[in-house]
Amino acid sequence: MTDDAGTSPSRRALLGWGGAGLALGAAAAGGAAAALSGGADETGAAAGSGGAVPFYGAHQAGIATPVQDRLHFAAFDVTTDDRAELIALLKEWTKAAARMTQGHPVGGGAVSDLVEAPPDDTGEALGLKASRLTLTIGFGPTLFRDKKGKDRFGIADRRPEALIDLPAFPGDNLEAARSDGDLCVQACADDPQVAVHAIRNLARIGMGRVAIRWSQLGFGKTSSTTPDAQTPRNMLGFKDGTRNIAGTDTAALDKHVWVSEKAGPAWLAGGSYLVARRIRMHIETWDRTSLKEQEDVFGRDKGEGAPQGKQHEHDEPDLRAMLPTAHVRLAHPDSNGGARILRRGYSFTDGTDGLGRLDAGLFFLAYQHDVRDGFVPVQRRLARSDALNEYIQHVGSALFAIPPGVRDADDWWGRALFSGRAPDGAPDGAP
Repeated sequence: MTDDAGTSPSRRALLGWGGAGLALGAAAAGGAAAALSGGADETGAAAGSGGAVPFYGAHQAGIATPVQDRLHFAAFDVTTDDRAELIALLKEWTKAAARMTQGHPVGGGAVSDLVEAPPDDTGEALGLKASRLTLTIGFGPTLFRDKKGKDRFGIADRRPEALIDLPAFPGDNLEAARSDGDLCVQACADDPQVAVHAIRNLARIGMGRVAIRWSQLGFGKTSSTTPDAQTPRNMLGFKDGTRNIAGTDTAALDKHVWVSEKAGPAWLAGGSYLVARRIRMHIETWDRTSLKEQEDVFGRDKGEGAPQGKQHEHDEPDLRAMLPTAHVRLAHPDSNGGARILRRGYSFTDGTDGLGRLDAGLFFLAYQHDVRDGFVPVQRRLARSDALNEYIQHVGSALFAIPPGVRDADDWWGRALFSGRAPDGAPDGAP
């Protein structure tokens, strides 16, 4: 990423070397907030910014933002029980995210005159543009109370009612090593190296306070928040989710995606809920299936992507023209009481399974205002009857509460959640 002359001196020089590699360089002062929240064009990128998406706003970027080409998603376990350390980390992460999303290096950058110490930035994005990088953070159920029932950070009473433990669905074969997490960060960009660089730097900053529990690389977006455009295809060769919520549809976003002040809790207003599911596709079996059966399974024409009996992919589907087990018919809002979710899924291939089969599929990401009337009832219906189940299996799962956006340079991820006073009466460290 490109450097700039306005970078403040590295905080490592002020904090000493006991925590070298953990501390974050201070963000640029003065007009930085204005620069990071400048006007955006139709792609969601700030005008004249080299593809930079504004970081500050009422909602986090990376949700309604036009879907980028690449993904690096990481779930973290918090390894400290110290509330002050977690708050300090969230502040450092926010400053780093604000810089990286604008194409700037973290802190003092990857190269400095202080050659005896590790640099503030890992450096693999030097010279690269922002590439529409967005970083979106979420809080898992175990951040509020861990699996042993401990309220480590004094926030158990602030856990949202909708941040449930997802139920077991028929056919699930979930791997603990690919599920759950205290925190998550979704990095989306048009350059895979930019997305990887962002997660790598956040993990480095958090060393000793967080550890990556699992991560997923994704390519070939499988859905779009600009649904007037052609819908991307998944690894089975089909277009899916053509009725996705548009990032410009304010009314639909307010109704189906953003948590309202009335729904609460107050700290989450303007945020959302994210379901992440790693879905393995048995593509070798699928590839030996007739075209007719493939189209019947989805309820779509494979070539155009049109609903069965229609001509174009965005034509209103006639659900009665499809088999009762067709994926489109079962997932359609009309079959689910009007429930809608915003999808941001990606394809993945992670080598082989040791038996000569590709470990490939869909990394499903879905945002909604409440999973209890969004993902959960829809997935229950699909798990019971979807003909596609013969060719897929859910192997990883997680749910996160997504806080609202960072308003300005004095704000930070999760500030409203941690506002007030710690259980022992000590200040929480909020400015």
